[in-house]
This record gives sequence, C-alpha cells and structure tokens, in this order.
Amino acid sequence: MHMDIKLTPADSYTVFNNSIITEFDKKVLISLYEPIIGPIAVSLYFSFCRDLDALELTSNDYSHHHLSVILKSDLKTIESARKALEAIGLLKTYLKKGENLNEYLYELYSPLSPSEFLNHPVLSVLLLNNVGTDEYNHLISIYKKPTIRKDDFEEITSTMNKAFKVEGLDYINSEDIRDTNKSNVNIEEILDFDLICNSIPNLNEKVLNKKTRELLNQLAYVYKIDNFKMMELIRLTLDENGSIDKDKIRMNVRRSYEFDHNGRLPTIVYRTQPDHLKTPTGDMSNKAKMVYVFENTMPYDFLKSKNHGAKPTSRELQLLEKLAVDYSLPPGVINVLIDYSLKVNGNLSKNYIETIAADWQKKKIVTVPQAMDACIKKHTKVVKQIHEVKPKKEVETPIWMNQEQNAEVMTEEEIREMEALFSETKRS
Repeated sequence: MHMDIKLTPADSYTVFNNSIITEFDKKVLISLYEPIIGPIAVSLYFSFCRDLDALELTSNDYSHHHLSVILKSDLKTIESARKALEAIGLLKTYLKKGENLNEYLYELYSPLSPSEFLNHPVLSVLLLNNVGTDEYNHLISIYKKPTIRKDDFEEITSTMNKAFKVEGLDYINSEDIRDTNKSNVNIEEILDFDLICNSIPNLNEKVLNKKTRELLNQLAYVYKIDNFKMMELIRLTLDENGSIDKDKIRMNVRRSYEFDHNGRLPTIVYRTQPDHLKTPTGDMSNKAKMVYVFENTMPYDFLKSKNHGAKPTSRELQLLEKLAVDYSLPPGVINVLIDYSLKVNGNLSKNYIETIAADWQKKKIVTVPQAMDACIKKHTKVVKQIHEVKPKKEVETPIWMNQEQNAEVMTEEEIREMEALFSETKRS
C-alpha cells in the first residue's frame, strides 16, 4: 500500500483517454454515478475530458492550480473527488516523484452502461441507499426499454450480403484500435491481513494469496464484517493444514449475516428482475405468463415454490448467490436456469448449472426471453444427441419450451403449476 503524497498546486498532470467516451456516457455519469460520488467528482471527470486534445487522446501538461481555478475548489477537495473516481472505476492514477514537484498521469475509463450499473451487486445497492426507493425506481424507468408492439408488422430487414458487395482487405490488429474501455470497481483492503495472520497461529499464510484475499475482502465489504468477526469465521473454516475452504467461508459469512438480519441476505437472490430488463406486458399467452413469473419472482421464492414450499437449503442458497454475484446473472435469468435444470436433471447440479451460467455470462444474456431461447437451443442439441442413441426415449422438457403452449401439448398438472405460479406472482 503506497503512502498518500501531499498534492501541491504546482504538481503537473497529464490526462490520457483509455476509452471512447460518448455524450450518453456523460448523461449516465450525472444520473447514476453522481448520487454516489458527488457533483465535484463528476465535474472533475468532465474537466479531465475537456483537457483532452481534439482527437480526445491526450492532454497537454497542466498544473493542479489549473484544476483549482476551473473547479473553484481546494486541492484537498479535488484529491477526495479524484479518489472517488478511482474507487468507482472511472479513473486510474499514476505518480512519478520528482525532487521538487511530482507528475501525475490520469487515465480515463468509460462509465458502465445503465444495464451493467443497475445489475452490479455493489453499485446498484449504493445507488438505492443514496437516492431512496422512489428516485431509484424513477431512474430505472428512464433507462427502461420502450414498449413497442410488433404483432401486426412483418420484418423486412435486409442482410449484409444483399446490401453490400464485400471485397477482401487486410485486417488491422484489433489491439491497435481504441474501444470502449471500462475499469473494475476498486474496493480497497478492508481487512488487516497482518493482524489476522498474527492472531490465528494455525493459519497457513501461503493460502492467503491474492485471490483469497480478494474474496475475503469482498465478503467483508458486502456483509460489513470487521477484522475480529472475520477471524472468528476463518477459525471455523480452517482444515488440519491451516487452509481456508472458500465455499465454506462464504457459507459461514452468509449464515452469520442471516442470523444478524433475520434470515435475509444482502444479495440479488431477494430481488426480482430489474424493470428495465422486463418484457412489455399485455400478451396473455401461456408463454408470456411464464415470462411474467420468471421476471416478477425472487429466485429465493421461485426455488421455494419448486420445492413445494420448503425453504432452500444452505447449498441451494450458496448456488443462487454465486449465480447472482460471480456470474452477474439477473434474477429472472436465474429463475429460468433453475427451472430448466430441475426439469431436465431433476436437481440443481452445481457443475451443470455453473457451466451454463459461465456461457450465459460470456454471451451477456440478461433478459428472460434471451435465457429461454438459450435453453431451447441447448435442449434441441441435447435431445438430438439422445435420440441418436435411443430414438424413442422421452426427454423431460419445461412447460414453456413448447412453442405453441396450448392445452393439447400441456398436461393438466403442468397447466395447474403454471397458473398457480402466475396467480401467486400477480398477487404479490
């Protein structure tokens, strides 16, 4: 950990743009980021953007006195604003010490898209805590997809090969071309790992590598755990070799939080699909009803209903939490994955579900229809492979996978299940 260096008015800085920053990005900064980091930090970001040259690549050398004049703020305030930008992933700062004056390099990054921001497990909670429920819902409505009915329209979109004649060309190295570049949220170390190591003699220091420290630090941040509480939880987790079981520490942390907060978790498993990722209502087909259920049911409650009212086990909760946090899947998408796995496998196979989750994360599947379509494509391949070996074998399929979704192709039990879920969700 580097020590803070006193900033002076004569210290110089240069701005380097590591991304493509659009006018829409600037609107996102004001509506979503400013409630968290404050107006001075946003103004500082905009000042750095104005300092850039005509190509928006780099700036001239400026003094920090220049910033004080532009922002009408003292250096202490500017430094605090800069650290807020760094923490939230909009800026990286580099320092070159000099004998008399120091040089700073400020590297700009683009803000997250509204969808990425509002589905982020940390940023979405920070925004809600800062603006309150009413304003939070208002912000979601601003970025919600417009409702456009296309039922009476036929798509006539042209294809590339019909519209253009393409000649061969030499490809340019993609690494040389600028693109939208986003940095990660920067969570500083909350835990004192030296204190933890010294206080737990049988803890093997070698297991506290970078990844393990990051995990413990993230858990401490999300679940608000101090050093002494973390020590207690680590002691419960250590094996005979002084190693930390990562799954076990997550479970211990979660149980501790649940105990202190009446069984509730601070994660997405107790939320429904964000409004801006929901499907427009109005369609009353059976498939549309299932989409509504997936989008308006919390993963915890959805799994509970699938368990015939039994609360999800600790293992199931851990899996839900991992899908939400580690794989960044929205609640509705998690519900689709739960339903598909239970119907096809008869259980929640951790390896099977995480394999699909990793694939969906790469493909950026964030809406319920996208998840349902992905399941249909996957299931079609699976059924084809099975029938190549056993042509007459029946394969279990979720009720929403049939394209017609009518009474002739659905059993009475399936119809009752779907209607019950739909009615229960409408009431809540």
